[in-house]
Amino acid sequence: MYRIGELAKQSEVKADTLRFYEKHGLLAPSSRSDAGYRLYNEKDAERLRFILRAKAVGFTLAEIAELLSIELDKSNWACADVKGLVDVKLTQVNEKISELNYFKMSLQRLSDACCGGPESAEHCSILEALESNTDSIKCENKAHQHDELQYTKNCQSKGS
Repeated sequence: MYRIGELAKQSEVKADTLRFYEKHGLLAPSSRSDAGYRLYNEKDAERLRFILRAKAVGFTLAEIAELLSIELDKSNWACADVKGLVDVKLTQVNEKISELNYFKMSLQRLSDACCGGPESAEHCSILEALESNTDSIKCENKAHQHDELQYTKNCQSKGS
């Protein structure tokens, strides 16, 4: 049997994490000591490892709860059900990656469009682009005259 601190240390998490999982119904101590300490057995430790592995690959607490319910009643579920949960998560991750790639591309265009000089930001191409209704950032801002030649080279080399 493990006390909460022992299981937490063994699993490389904080005792508060175990209490959090208990509060959300993912983990429960198998018993309590006479002094009221939470006591966990090896099966509880295995359940915690399952939770931590599922969390490490991106599942939410609600998704982990669903996986745990399947784990407890495997004979009434098909592999297709579990695969379906993973495939939904995979689709969500791919959508998030696409969204992040779009953000990255947009931010790169904003960065490429600005010379980044020491002059006033009154004609800053980044601010102008964010104020405008256009979706594309162009390397045409002539307001930054101090380094226009290098600016133009940078814009041309970036293919903007």
